[in-house]
Amino acid sequence: MKQGRTILVVDDEPTIVDGLRLTLEAEGYAVRIAGGVQTAMSVVAQSDVHAAIVDLMLPDGDGLALTRELKKRDPGLEVIIVTAYGSVRKAMEATKGAGAFYVLEKPFDPDEVLGHVRNMLEHRKLVAENADLKRRLAEQVADSEIIGSAPTLKRVLETVASVAEADANVLIVGESGTGKELIANALHERSQRREGPWIKINCAALPKDLIESELFGHTKGAFTGATTDKVGLLEEAHHGSLLLDEIIEMPQDLQAKLLRVLEERVVRRLGGTKAVPIDFRLISSTNRSPEIAVRDGSLRQDLYFRINTVTIAVPALRERREDIPILVRAFLERYTAKHARPIDAIAPEAYRRLLAHSWPGNVRELQHADGGAAPTIAPSEVPSGSLEEIERASILKALESTRWNKQAAAALLGLRRPTLYSKMRKHGIPQRPS
Repeated sequence: MKQGRTILVVDDEPTIVDGLRLTLEAEGYAVRIAGGVQTAMSVVAQSDVHAAIVDLMLPDGDGLALTRELKKRDPGLEVIIVTAYGSVRKAMEATKGAGAFYVLEKPFDPDEVLGHVRNMLEHRKLVAENADLKRRLAEQVADSEIIGSAPTLKRVLETVASVAEADANVLIVGESGTGKELIANALHERSQRREGPWIKINCAALPKDLIESELFGHTKGAFTGATTDKVGLLEEAHHGSLLLDEIIEMPQDLQAKLLRVLEERVVRRLGGTKAVPIDFRLISSTNRSPEIAVRDGSLRQDLYFRINTVTIAVPALRERREDIPILVRAFLERYTAKHARPIDAIAPEAYRRLLAHSWPGNVRELQHADGGAAPTIAPSEVPSGSLEEIERASILKALESTRWNKQAAAALLGLRRPTLYSKMRKHGIPQRPS
């Protein structure tokens, strides 16, 4: 049998069924038979079906209605409707209304049937490949902004890949400028909700008297100035994902309301009584320690337990100094492409400062740095090539800038001295300058 080639035949005429079975099996297809609507639904519930041939008139229902149900269960499943009563109206209803692939009039030629079956399966394959390509492109776009190869960052990306398709609530913790929103974007774009809304709200940026209306929406007349009904962001996120950035800054009373929404999966607008069902994946972020926030009372403990099914800790830039050359090169390439002009070269001293700086603003500070800790840099002065070459160049720069003082060079690179020695041996760097 052909792998992944199971055809469902739904017809109550034995001669039609036998003819189709023989024709399809002779070409290597697996065939499942159903004499009516209920049997057909039972078959697809118990086995994988890749295409279907459905009679228009069935003893317990209508072939068009069955086609709609089959397409609802598996949108990629293609269906041929066969009928003894050919008409333009029925053909249009079948193809446009029910989503059938083709309408075939009895009696039909076996070769014609096989041709349509091959076309259906090829179409299904192309649709699946296109969907997979879109998914992979979305993942690449989501990941493309997350630059670096440090082990701490790799662990973060591994966690993103492992939990993205689950619907678990995720809490992203990290200092300002570490790229928490990029991680949130990657989670959404890699999730099963990637085609749905992606709603973001910064809880620290909105005035406290507006955040409730923004989140929950309101009805006309709910408060002064509410002249129309307003859909809240919780409703807008239905079938998608919602990012609550700086969630710890949310007022306590709203934390309680948010918890209720997460437990009941319904939302009520301000001034309204109607409960609106909602379905979204919650991603939260904070630049503060959630444990400390729970202890000092700024984050409700019950809400904390609800939002941190998975916690992702994004490392500070000082914890992955080996990524600085890679980040610098990437930012310079963007700057050069955007402004279409070269950039002044970096002096060795400036490069030493890049490695030595503590970067309290993390990647964001590095991206926007000019002068001071990070003078203007040229791509020609930034290590290029493979990650191995970049690492070797970074070590040499640090050694040269510290006159080959290993302790100082290790400190510049954010490494322990034994680790520096190990990396020097790996890259064939001598203990003393030649």
